[in-house]
Amino acid sequence: MPLDAVPADAPFVIVLNVGSGRGDSDAARTAIERVLSEAGRRWRLHAVEHPDHLRPTAARAVAEAREQGGVVVAAGGDGTINAVAQAALGSGCPFGVLPQGTFNYFSRSHGIPSDTVEATRLLLSALPQPVQVGLVNDRVFLVNASLGLYPQLLEDREAWKQQFGRSRLVALGAGLATLLRWQRQLRLRIEMPSAVRNIRTPTLFVGNNRLQLEQIGIEQARALEAGRLAAITLRPVGTLAMLALLVRGALGRLGEADQVVSQGFTQMSVRPTLSYGRQRMKVATDGEVLWMRAPLLFRVAPEPLWLLKPEHPPADGEKAP
Repeated sequence: MPLDAVPADAPFVIVLNVGSGRGDSDAARTAIERVLSEAGRRWRLHAVEHPDHLRPTAARAVAEAREQGGVVVAAGGDGTINAVAQAALGSGCPFGVLPQGTFNYFSRSHGIPSDTVEATRLLLSALPQPVQVGLVNDRVFLVNASLGLYPQLLEDREAWKQQFGRSRLVALGAGLATLLRWQRQLRLRIEMPSAVRNIRTPTLFVGNNRLQLEQIGIEQARALEAGRLAAITLRPVGTLAMLALLVRGALGRLGEADQVVSQGFTQMSVRPTLSYGRQRMKVATDGEVLWMRAPLLFRVAPEPLWLLKPEHPPADGEKAP
């Protein structure tokens, strides 16, 4: 059911991850409070200092927002946004975003400014609009979900960030190090309504973010506009070929490579063909790595997330009006 405009006196219940990405959480908090105070709006801010507290705090924030007829807001990177979106989906609660991460694919694709002051001001005027949500075994993903190489890249990147700090250069260095030592091939049985196939691949990547897919040059980015997800696999390749694919991705031409297979879908089941009694698989969802029980069911959520965003988002890289 479509949501109406947010009432002018609706409070904001904000979940702020003080450990997220690029910025100073104290500065972000000050900016948020100043903008909302100047606008005469009520708010309550829940600061999260430990990752284990993020999802319980998000659930409490959504319950509070529902009780008060307010808006739940995620202030953090893609992982924080994912956690709050998981709690907000199906709640009937409008959802706002104040991006604080390194890449901010979700917010950028919907025209939400990276500047905290500008993003907070947007909350005061934006209308709730439907946004597609991906699910893997009922776990939300707004940007991507993946198996194999990509989860390992994320784990190694986080380890490098802990040691060298958070930056895109550190992320690139971690990625190169992972690619140089990665040898594993997944053996998967993939079932879609139209076909069943067994494959060997170093990674399975499921995209739900137009900006990210377009940046690496995947044609299936357009499938998202038709209410579908994009599945991307790589044929088995050696280290040098993998590095060549990395360069293609950086140049926005990954989809042109013969080793890359992409397909749009609305539902897909994935299981290991050689489980040897192991029925759990390591999955990354919007940057968070966890274990899930097979088979993995990827699908489009039956209802959208109601996101506060500009009615006509500017193209990435343009300044919001």
